[in-house]
Amino acid sequence: MTRIQPILLATMAALGLGLPALAQNAAPEPRPSRVEGDAFTAPSPDSAGSVPAETAEPNTSYKPLLPNQTRAPKPAEAARVDVATVAKGLASPWAMEFLPDGRMIVTEKAGKIRIVSKDGKVGAAFANVPKVDARGQGGLLDIALSPNFKNDRTVYFSYAEPREKGNGTTVAKATLTESGDGGSLDNLKVIFRQTPAYEGDKHFGSRLVFAPDGKLFVTVGERSDKGPRVQAQDLSSGLGKVFRIDTDGNAPKDNPFVGSEKAKPEIWSYGHRNVQGATLDGQGRLWTIEHGPRGGDELNRPRPGLNYGWPTVTYGIEYSGEKIGEGITQAGGTVQPVYYWDPVIAPSSLAYYDAALFPAFKGDFVIGGLIHPGLVVLKLDGDKVVTEERIDLGDRIRDVKVGPDGAIYAVTDGPDGKILKLTPKNREG
Repeated sequence: MTRIQPILLATMAALGLGLPALAQNAAPEPRPSRVEGDAFTAPSPDSAGSVPAETAEPNTSYKPLLPNQTRAPKPAEAARVDVATVAKGLASPWAMEFLPDGRMIVTEKAGKIRIVSKDGKVGAAFANVPKVDARGQGGLLDIALSPNFKNDRTVYFSYAEPREKGNGTTVAKATLTESGDGGSLDNLKVIFRQTPAYEGDKHFGSRLVFAPDGKLFVTVGERSDKGPRVQAQDLSSGLGKVFRIDTDGNAPKDNPFVGSEKAKPEIWSYGHRNVQGATLDGQGRLWTIEHGPRGGDELNRPRPGLNYGWPTVTYGIEYSGEKIGEGITQAGGTVQPVYYWDPVIAPSSLAYYDAALFPAFKGDFVIGGLIHPGLVVLKLDGDKVVTEERIDLGDRIRDVKVGPDGAIYAVTDGPDGKILKLTPKNREG
């Protein structure tokens, strides 16, 4: 076995799990993938109702390991919201972020970056955006502001990059230079490339999240097809991983696999399918949400060096209805999802609500849905889901953000994309 830094050993011991099985290395004896202690006790808050948010027939016969791991109850009192259209006319927008002055910067799938004014005017496309492979699920993907954006005007963005032997998710940074209602990306530098490349048009991920320490989390997919997807379990491959890098793309020295002979040092966690949602919670911890196959969308809290199972372990099945692999939902050395969906909601994005405008949502996760046409709100208690609420917006949601005003902003998918603003409905209205 290759040398693994003490941080990983301590983490695994604290969780009561065996060492992750490293591809091409001797694997430790499997241990049950159970979480000990009070994990088997479901919280029962007064805010929970008695009817689950999901009532459709599941696609599988799999049973959850933990209470409230799926089909949590709706809140006893449903949220009442007003929905207004802030902007429209966006061409398949993929991601949105708020600038310090309250304007919005938006990526469009075909490879354009625009700024949307506070009054909803869509600006001109910025120049110098690199070429993207926009086929299928590819294109220009996420965008994030430098933690020191006010001073350095640097943006980070991910995209499906066309390459000699296919394509892959790439991260670049550039200086945002404004001119009129548009501008250009200057001093552009690619800082990270997911490898190996693959000739496909699916499962690129990708979300970018800056941690409180200034390190950048990068989520990717495993490229969907049966051939490459097994590399989600291979630490020498960049498919199906969450990465942690610095602002120049280097692996921080405290990453879990730094020093390993066969593992990529940028890897933070592995065994992921297609992570298109990621955010920090109120404690600054990373959470992700990923697409399952037919059933098995997952909410996870990725921790250093841990294996989240795909495609060995899953609560989903093939689109054909056949089981995936051995058809198991737990295995030694893998981590159970905090929560999963069957049937799927097709989660596109994830935000943490820590504002005052919606008091009932304080500390909740807000999820954009592509199959569920709207938002899904999860309330947690001690890292366990206690309620799930669906807010129907009648549109596929590609991204969701909490605005500086406390409102929830949802970006709709498709050729005539909109930015929707959700605020509490006046109960006397």
